[in-house]
Amino acid sequence: MTVSFDLPHLVAALGYPESAAVNQRIPKKMLVETGAPTTADKRAIADGIDEIHWLAALKPGTVGIPAYQDEARDYLEIAILSINLRPEAKASRIAELVHRAIPYPTFLMAYSQAGVSISLAHKRWAQNEAGKTVLDGDVLEATLHSPGRPDLIQQFVDALPLEKQPRLSLYALYQGWMDAVIALQAAFVTGVFVVSSSREHAIERHQALQEAKRLRVEIARLKAVATKEKQMARQVELNLEIKRLEREESQHLGLLRMEKV
Repeated sequence: MTVSFDLPHLVAALGYPESAAVNQRIPKKMLVETGAPTTADKRAIADGIDEIHWLAALKPGTVGIPAYQDEARDYLEIAILSINLRPEAKASRIAELVHRAIPYPTFLMAYSQAGVSISLAHKRWAQNEAGKTVLDGDVLEATLHSPGRPDLIQQFVDALPLEKQPRLSLYALYQGWMDAVIALQAAFVTGVFVVSSSREHAIERHQALQEAKRLRVEIARLKAVATKEKQMARQVELNLEIKRLEREESQHLGLLRMEKV
């Protein structure tokens, strides 16, 4: 069985107050001018996005959660955005471009024929350009589409409401959503959805996911090389290396199954 969620369902699950609603359409021209550094990126936005909407602005005055400020960033609001993608859209690249273009930390929901995906990315001040924000780390992304495990998607959606997130600051709120995305990524591997109980656990869980992903790519590459190798000694060497990497990958996946890393 496959389950996916439409945008209205997901927006309702967030549970933000009506006072935070914006509900304004954003011209694609703005994204092209502020978030597309290359001609190819400009074309990706123009050809890949059907519509983009600014759904809500979560600010201290609208959600009752304090702003956050340190030397690296000011989180004065969180933007809730949705985009409708065309079939030919380069979804992951477009998500990154949107996060780069919007100066606030953004909860981005993208709808395409494949279903709905969610992405988030922290922001920080640019080091060499006053007043400009840049991405702080990778864009976290999860697709709400899981053949055979609709319960994992439902548990993730159930973890999203604003009332269930940390309320210490807007940074803590945003991190709470990021930790939920990491928990879903881990659940697709382990079959169990559990949000990390600490920031340290979430960081190490994310690192384990990234390392396991890197190892899978390297294992696949080495297997492709091994199938074409003619020399027996080299085949043995490659297979030993593959076995070593598979053991290492298994160790990282084992960390994901632990409640505390």
